[in-house]
Formats: sequence, structure tokens, C-alpha cells
Amino acid sequence: MSREWVITFPPLRTAPARSGRARREAGDSYAAALLLCVAGLTLFRVIALYASNAELFFDEAQYWFWSRELAFGYYSKPPLIGWIIRGATEICGQGEACIRLPSPLFHAATAMVVYAIGRSLYDARIGFWSGLAYATLPGVSLSSSLISTDAPLLLFVALGLLAVVKMQRDRSWVWALTLGLAIGFGLLAKYAMGYFLLCLAVYALWTRQGRALLRDARLYAALAIGAAMIAPNIVWNAQHGFATLNHTADNANWGRSLVHPNEALEFIGGQLGVFGPILFVSYLIYCLNWLRDPERRAEAGDAERLLLAFSLPVLLLMSAQAFLSRAHANWAAFAYIAGTVLITAALTREGWTRLFRTSLAIHIAAAIIIGLGGMFAGQVTLGRIDPYARVLGWKVLAEGAALKAREGGFRAIATDKRALAAELLYYLRDDGLPVVAMRGDGPPGDHFELTHPLDATTPRPVMLVSFDRDPPPGGTLLGEAKIPAGLIRSRQVFYYSLPESAR
Repeated sequence: MSREWVITFPPLRTAPARSGRARREAGDSYAAALLLCVAGLTLFRVIALYASNAELFFDEAQYWFWSRELAFGYYSKPPLIGWIIRGATEICGQGEACIRLPSPLFHAATAMVVYAIGRSLYDARIGFWSGLAYATLPGVSLSSSLISTDAPLLLFVALGLLAVVKMQRDRSWVWALTLGLAIGFGLLAKYAMGYFLLCLAVYALWTRQGRALLRDARLYAALAIGAAMIAPNIVWNAQHGFATLNHTADNANWGRSLVHPNEALEFIGGQLGVFGPILFVSYLIYCLNWLRDPERRAEAGDAERLLLAFSLPVLLLMSAQAFLSRAHANWAAFAYIAGTVLITAALTREGWTRLFRTSLAIHIAAAIIIGLGGMFAGQVTLGRIDPYARVLGWKVLAEGAALKAREGGFRAIATDKRALAAELLYYLRDDGLPVVAMRGDGPPGDHFELTHPLDATTPRPVMLVSFDRDPPPGGTLLGEAKIPAGLIRSRQVFYYSLPESAR
């Protein structure tokens, strides 16, 4: 092959056959070692959550509020994140650490499933390094420090992929049930689980093993289970004007011009942070080698094709989305379950172990820095940048707004921004003052406008808390405050008295 690329990867081969006993003993040893590593890392992350000074980001505060009003759907996301937070807070309380606690636990479970995928496709050694690589990915370390829909999504992506692997080797219906539950819960976590069906279709069209899966009745039973599980959310959407589906479409933001190379470059650059620079560049080189060499493609094994089918289409799709409009770096997180196993196998089995270990060392260092970072939130900055400014100052802002409202004899607080509504609702959760959202013209613009709008039932008089310096129609400025958000950032907030007729 040409030496045009720095790294060249020959086709990945399956592991040499070993006796059943030797295979089990090796698997047990590697599984125990990974469990010990993941448990230690997770314990560190949990302790870091409880030691963190970071307040809830407004998305996290919004998810917490959803957990107080359990439903089959919410304005911008399916319902599972609210259910998860409700379970966590019922067990350990309403503090920030308890709300975020499920994230490191979900990622720990995902790492063990990634091990099972690597072991099933290659061997226990590849499984071990794949699981450890996943557990230490920079994106996973960051995700473990907050609560988001990605943590449960990635667990169900991994379980679904493992079920696909097992269904081709085991005729048991257990794996069909696992696949159905993974698809269902994945969709309830985030609609990005729909990529699973896309990747499954690519795999089926591409490989003989995939086409055989299409003739398996268990696959359709699994799809039926997944459809039945997401059905209540579809009904909820129908009852609420398809709010979540419309919001998801709005996120694609195709209403503006459709050529944005800068957004595409930003998205690709973001993957260096999510997947890690060495792993992501290695993955790109792997794919380029594979795409440019027909012989290389012809020699590819089923495991390689499966892992490419469940990673490359999503990366290409999200890159196209970024070029046409925009795409956040985490929108491609789905790809890194299969991508982690693929590139770990390539690096550790084809002579690039030093490069892989260098990547792992960088990721472990990043995990420590991210874990400890929250402890110093509000105390240090990186020059003129404060990475924690967005999760600081909200509690003081909320308490100041409540004090201002009580001094003025107001019986409710209104907001005109989702971020303010979410943060006020969380940090005034024990205060007793109702918090409502002002509705603009047209359909509701967020969950609070949909379910808790300022209307005739809101106690009067009402004080508006806003970032907007211009008063609302009929509003009277009561005052303003500058709320510190760390050492170098602040938020300017304005208080207005609303007229009795305000809606």
C-alpha cells in the first residue's frame, strides 16, 4: 500500500482460536481488571461531583424540573432523562451532585458493555482496552460531570450493538428482547437513537451477515418492542402539537443559507475534543485508507464492516449537517461506541500500541483535570477565559430575585428566557414563589411556555426578571443587579413590574 498516510491499517482479523477454558479464563481476568479500573474511575468522578462548586447549567435545571412533573414527553426531549433524575433525587436528594449522579454510573455501565462488544468481535484483550478507552474518552469525562441525555443514550446504543452481534451467533430470543429494549429506551432517551436503524440498514445492505439478519423474525420482534415503547411519547407529541419533533427539526436549522464550511470545520475540530486527538485522527486515517483501497475493502471482515457501519455513516451525516447548517460536537457521540472498538482493535493489534497508550495517558490526565476542575469553579481562570462561568452565579441571581419580589409585594415571578425560568425554578424550589414564563406570539417556544405560562391563573402582581434592558409593554423598571459569574464574568439582570393585563 502507498505510504501516503502516516498510519496504514491492514484488514483486522479475528483472534486465533483458543480452547473454551482458556478463552473463559482470559475473559474473566480481563473483565475483572476492567471492572476494577472503571469502578475506581467512577468513584473518583462521584467524589468530584460532591466536591464540585459548579451550579446547574440551565439545561440541567430544566431536566430537573421535568423530573418534578413526570410525563411521556417534554418540549425539547423525550422523557427518559426526567425519569432518571426523579429516581436519583428520590434516593439521595435534590442537590446538584445527586441530579448529576446517574451520568458517571451510566458511563461505567457502558464501558463494560463496550468490553463485551470487543470481546465478542475479537477477544477479551481488545474488549478490555476498548472498555478502558471508552471510559476515559474526553467527551465521556465531560459528560460524567453533568447530567444530559447522552449518558443513557450511549448505554442503549452499546446494548443494541451487542445484541446485534449476539443475535448472529446465538438463536436465543433473549438478545432480541435486549435489542428491542435498547432501541425503545434509546429513543426515550434521545431521538438520535434513530441512527441505529440507519446504521443497521447500511450493515444489512452491505454484508451477507446483515442480510441474513433481515430474514430473522427476532429482528422484527425487537423493532416491534422498540416501536411499542416509543408510542406513548408519540401520542404525547400529538397531544402537544408535536412540540418535541418540531424542536428537533428546528435544531437542524435549515432555514438559513445552506453552505457553512466554517461550521463543518468547527464540528470536525470538536471531534478532536470528544473522541481525543489521537483516536480521532487515527479513525480518519483508517477510514481514508479503507475508502481509497478496493483490495482493502474486499478483504474486510464482518466485524470491521459492522463497526464501520455503526460509526462512519453518523459522522458523515453530522459533518454534512454541520456544512449545511450547524452541528454540536456531541451530536456524533453515537458513532464512538463502534468507533472506539474499531480503532482500539486497529491500534492494539496492528503494532501501534505505543500510540494507543499515549492517547490513553492523555485521556486519563484529561479525566483528572475535568474531575477536579469543578472543585475550583469560581476560583481560577484560564487567562481571560472562565470555563465555568455558565454554571456560576445562578443561585445568587435566584435568591436576589426572590428578595426583590418580596420587598415589592409581588406574588409571582415571570421570566422571558428559558435559562432564567429553569434556574429560578431550581434554586427557588423551596421558596414558594410561583415562577412562570411569558409567552411570545405564535406557538410556545420552550417547555415553560408550553406548560407554565403567565396567564389569568397566575397570582398578581407579577415581577418580571429579564436580561433585556428594554421594558416590556406596560412594564415599569424596578431596578437592576449585576450578578458575578466567577471571577471575570457577570450577568446584568433587570426587574420590572408587569401590568395586571400582562399575558
